[in-house]
Amino acid sequence: MFLTSASAAQRIAIVTPEKSERTQNYAADLVDSLSGKFKVLDSSMSESAFRSVSVENPFNMSSEQSRAAASVIGCDYLVLINTGALRRTSFAKPEYYESFMTVFIVSGRTGRLVFWDLKSFETDTPLTAEKLLFSSTQAAASDVRNQIETAVKTEFAEKTARIIEEVPEPHSPEAKNLRPPIPYKRLKPEYTRIAYLYDIRATVDIAVDIDETGKVERTEIVRWAGFGLDESVNEAVRKMNWRPAYRNGKPLPMRVLLRYNFTKIEKDQTLDIVRLLITDLF
Repeated sequence: MFLTSASAAQRIAIVTPEKSERTQNYAADLVDSLSGKFKVLDSSMSESAFRSVSVENPFNMSSEQSRAAASVIGCDYLVLINTGALRRTSFAKPEYYESFMTVFIVSGRTGRLVFWDLKSFETDTPLTAEKLLFSSTQAAASDVRNQIETAVKTEFAEKTARIIEEVPEPHSPEAKNLRPPIPYKRLKPEYTRIAYLYDIRATVDIAVDIDETGKVERTEIVRWAGFGLDESVNEAVRKMNWRPAYRNGKPLPMRVLLRYNFTKIEKDQTLDIVRLLITDLF
């Protein structure tokens, strides 16, 4: 009963960073579908507050930016909506049309991306594709409701991570006699097929806690992107074997921040060739 009441008391803000009539109409339908389940904040006020944060890429925010945006809006969960329409071709179909919707649910408490989804509809005409898109509103609202309820339960039950030292700035006093953690072999996370299809360019930052033995104790995505890229980064990092940090010859736990920059480069328009550009920051 307590968790059910807690879920219903959540304040959510539905925001459309990229303005289009289609996206705003879809978001309005979503607001109507969710209003009886949560405290949905006024859309125009939420939009104005969100714009005041001046985030460069609203669909690729850091945890800090996400928390700041949620704080300014005054919401517990921030729901970012985008829609689009594409004309596509393939070997199987010379021409077809796609309408799609992406939703990002962000926790205002942690700044984490707690859910990401894409709903896509392909038909022979753009009008039919758009009709199918708007017929998905109830299903999208159900997903949002279920994911927020799950996130509330998870956050209530979550244990606080232990506080460990982060890798200090080079040449700082804290860096003296320190050998930071380093992987014996770096693995490249996959640039996912769905990211390729939607031409996603994004940065994923991940905080990695390495214990005294070199074991990955904990990971947390601190700049999220969706499209399967967060999961790809997490999987690659957890597969790495690490040498632990040492200070004055003694091993110690330490937190490192890794950054992965994803982009799509097509070397030949007739081939699906994807190259992943990665920058690792230690």
